[in-house]
Parts: sequence; C-alpha cells; structure tokens
Amino acid sequence: MTSMTVPRRATAAGLSLSRLAVAGHTILRVGAGLLFMQHGAQKLFGVLGGFGAPGATAPMGTLFGLAGILEFFGGALLVVGLLTRPVAVLLIGEMLYAFATVHAPQGGAPVQNGGELALLYAFIFAFLAVAGAGRVSLDRVISERRAAGRRE
Repeated sequence: MTSMTVPRRATAAGLSLSRLAVAGHTILRVGAGLLFMQHGAQKLFGVLGGFGAPGATAPMGTLFGLAGILEFFGGALLVVGLLTRPVAVLLIGEMLYAFATVHAPQGGAPVQNGGELALLYAFIFAFLAVAGAGRVSLDRVISERRAAGRRE
C-alpha cells in the first residue's frame, strides 16, 4: 500500500480519501483555533494559569494585550471558519514577530529557544491562508449562498 492509497476497509466503510481530507482539514483548523484561543484567554482573562502569574492578565495597551486579542478572537474565527484566509495571514505575522523578537534572540535552534510552537502555528496558519477554511466552515456557507444569489 502506498501513502496515497486508502485501505479497502476504509473505502468500504464510506471513508473515501476525499472525506478523510475534509475531516483532516477541519480537525486541523478547529484544533489549532481552539488551542490558540487558550493562549489568548491566558492573556485577556487570566485563566489557564494566567499571564505570568495565576489570574494575571496582559495590559491592554501593550503588544501582549494585542497578542491576546489576536489569539483569542482570531482563534475563534478559525474555529468557525470565518474570514479564515485574512485571519490566518494576520496570525502568521504575529507568530513570526513573536519568534523573531522573543525566541530567536535567545540563540540556538527553535527547540532550544522555545520557538518551535510559534513556528508550528505559523506553518499551520500558512496552510490555512493558502487552502482556506475547507468545506466545513462558515466561509464555505457564505460562498455558496453568494453563488446561489448570482444564479437567481
């Protein structure tokens, strides 16, 4: 079996390669969005360990406050698949900025300077910026309604 074939049992169960790709795309988008929201929730609401100390939040007029807004609300938009491409582009910028200003100055490889998560998010957001939200998303619903409206 090559890497591009689906086991016969999977196709018999109705799991075509196309359906698996849709599921994988959706799981990646929703999972990344939910995890990213947790970083924003720490900064904005002081939950999940808070920002630096339990219950502490990031000051709103700072880059950390802006990061919290981008992470929480950008993550939420990714979860529902709304404005996915522009949101993903913004979040790529945030993650590359975080890597360049916080992690890279510490030297070494990303795994040594703690920057691997920022880069991993940047790669996921790059995929979403190129591929879009996928079939299971509000972006898809809006696109289909617009197309149907043009045909009427």
